Amino acid sequence: MSTLKQNTRRLARFTGYFDSLEGVQMTGWACDLAAPREPVKLHVLVDGQEVGIAVCEQPRPDVQATLGIMTSKLGFAFELPNSVVDGKEHRLGLRFPDRSVVPSLAQHDGAVHEEDMSVVLKPRYVYESFFDGFKNGALNGWVQRVNPVSGERTGHREISIFIDGVPFSRIHAKRFRGDVMKAVGGDPNCGFCVPLPQSLRSSGVHNIRVVITEADIDVHGSPVTTALVGHQLEGQLRNLGDTVEHLYREIISLRGRIADLLPGRKYDIDNYDSWARLYFPKLRARVAEFRHESGEPSPDQQPLVSVICPTYKPDITDFMAAVDSVVAQTWTNWELIVVDDGGKSLEVAARLAEYSRKDPRITLIRLKKNAGISGATNAGIKAAKGDWILFFDHDDLLVDVAIEAMLQAAQGTDAEVIYSDEDKIDATGYLQEPHFKPDFDYRYLLGCNYICHLTMVRAEAVRLVGDLRAQYDGAQDHDFLLRLTEVVPRERFLHVPEILYHWRKTDNSTATTLANKEYATNAGVQCVADHLKRVGHKATVSAINGVTLYNVVWSLQSSPRVSIIIPFKDQVETTKECVTRLLERTKYESFDIVLVDNWSNEEKTLEFCREISRDDRVRVLSVKEQFNYSRLNNLATIENSAEFFVFMNNDLFVEDENWLAIAVAEALSADDIGAVGGKFVYPSGRVQHAGVVVHPDTVATHVHHGLSADEYGYMGRALVSHEVTAVTAAAVLVRADAFREVGGFDEVNLKVAYNDVDLCLKLREAGWRIIQCNNFKAVHYESFSRGGDESPEKKVRLFEESQHMHTRWADSRFYQQDPAYSRYFAIDQNYYDLAEPD
Repeated sequence: MSTLKQNTRRLARFTGYFDSLEGVQMTGWACDLAAPREPVKLHVLVDGQEVGIAVCEQPRPDVQATLGIMTSKLGFAFELPNSVVDGKEHRLGLRFPDRSVVPSLAQHDGAVHEEDMSVVLKPRYVYESFFDGFKNGALNGWVQRVNPVSGERTGHREISIFIDGVPFSRIHAKRFRGDVMKAVGGDPNCGFCVPLPQSLRSSGVHNIRVVITEADIDVHGSPVTTALVGHQLEGQLRNLGDTVEHLYREIISLRGRIADLLPGRKYDIDNYDSWARLYFPKLRARVAEFRHESGEPSPDQQPLVSVICPTYKPDITDFMAAVDSVVAQTWTNWELIVVDDGGKSLEVAARLAEYSRKDPRITLIRLKKNAGISGATNAGIKAAKGDWILFFDHDDLLVDVAIEAMLQAAQGTDAEVIYSDEDKIDATGYLQEPHFKPDFDYRYLLGCNYICHLTMVRAEAVRLVGDLRAQYDGAQDHDFLLRLTEVVPRERFLHVPEILYHWRKTDNSTATTLANKEYATNAGVQCVADHLKRVGHKATVSAINGVTLYNVVWSLQSSPRVSIIIPFKDQVETTKECVTRLLERTKYESFDIVLVDNWSNEEKTLEFCREISRDDRVRVLSVKEQFNYSRLNNLATIENSAEFFVFMNNDLFVEDENWLAIAVAEALSADDIGAVGGKFVYPSGRVQHAGVVVHPDTVATHVHHGLSADEYGYMGRALVSHEVTAVTAAAVLVRADAFREVGGFDEVNLKVAYNDVDLCLKLREAGWRIIQCNNFKAVHYESFSRGGDESPEKKVRLFEESQHMHTRWADSRFYQQDPAYSRYFAIDQNYYDLAEPD
């Protein structure tokens, strides 16, 4: 206490000291000697500017004893603002109420300082991370850096991967991980997925270490020592020479593995920028070739395109780059209408005035008051003179052939709404996160605004739909598109499968993190719900995990009769479990079960059939013929008056009592829905089926295979229900009229394999839609009851059936290019990886 006595200085009225600086907390004490019971309020200064008030009301009995006054409430503790914690030098100071300097002891040199102190404060970041391990041929995990002061959690951290002590890869962890955002918050762009070459996957045990580069610490769960592949696969690779000679199917299934062993480059979403550098020159060449072959267009073939660009206090560099991207268009008949939404930016006005002098196609409209994104866009539309309206954000970029490519695609069609694929661009010009979209998919549009950019709409349709609506700001474009579906037939929505738009990622854009715009999520839920009310649908709409993905659950308005058809042979425990679950866990009442017994001979199976037949909801159809899956199912539909059939494997176990109500309600949501498939997982919780892609190279493949059940998948497609070209008959609800219209399953050519894909293709060719309903869930023990296709006889049969599919569907547009799966994606086990750009 003697030191305190020595250092206490009595001023005219106030006394006190700035004692210490610990982290970002300033502490000390002060007393008003004229009114010691009144807490002193000290002015806190940073770089000469006041940033707050430190109130001296914390107990300091040591100071009380020294001063000999009646109160101990003399101390203070003040947290410095985050802006100071930036690694730069700042000067900190305190002032008494009379503006005199509070002396400082905080500099720890034993002296009393009357001047402000100089400090450099750096955030002491901590890191949260997890190494998920090896799955689907890649190393997976996530990393976030946490600012302990602000609590801010950021992704995009650099990681280094070492295999057996040797540097293997160095990347930024920036993959979208909605599950991480849901669990801990912060930036969802924090994941990593690093594919490994096949040579590593089949060469024994490896030590894998994943390090957060900037902190030089291991990701949680690293290092691990593991074999990246089992001995079974290694044996299969060694025996390829014996199998490829005979089995076409084996050759196709092994294409990806063989390609990994050969020289050459493969692309995935994370190295999209490299892929894009090859893609865009080829895109420009295609557009130029079409232009050359088509010749000079006549005046009526040169529509005016009005580019509507609302802006509000933009970053001037990004804004001018956006304008330049319009000026650079190879299609010259355009007008750019920039609407300054009350931002009153003199710099924007000056720059645009300069542009306008050089190019009369550019017009600036200045609104006196801020009208919001909808109001500003409406002002631009009102002034537009074009045949087409193109919607453009003020900091994004058009690819230079964008307008021309869109109009080329629309030529000779009745298209009224055209949309393209898109990607994102960061501040450094790095291209990332390509969104390769399906052809028009109304069901997917209910679940998210997948159309987004680039969108062009005929001016007549825009004016027919009416203004953008401010009550949906944040989702105003989604509402506008949904209203377009109310007046524009689905066949007049045209998808141009080319990347024509760069969506700029900024700190506060939804392109960077969905968490930045909670209001957009709420507006999206409301606009989808309101649209469904307008078109006469009763449904519940909610956001999935709080992001701009929406779950639409249809209200069941009627209960048509459903017949659940299950072929089986013995395996009584499996069949019994399947049927028992259906009877006990199906809330939907209007159903029956047809068990198609294909020559069971075990006494316990026959006893099960006798016992289960006592239930009025179950009947057993005995078919004593060679196994033919297609025929067994077809026989069960003869003289069956049900309005819907569910074709189900006996190794599929339902858990949700609403499963059938969900599937039926989905089918009844539109008159043209012919089939509804479900999302099925293995007992491990990994996805077995979430939709099927068809292609001549593979006939059919299951996308999102192997994902965790709660993962988003590509652009949310593992969670959001959407249209597909095919689904599995492990469990599929089919409209009975549609089934009979297309002739049911092909029991002549497709007795075992591909009959479900063939049925779906027949439905699609006949004009029926197929929905992958991700709310219809079950557990599937795939091929548990009848086994796989590994015997020589089965492999020969599989080859013959695949050849039939190639022949039967050679001219089908659905088979040659699946409208739900981009031609730029690879067709192998690495779904949604990139194929070589053509």
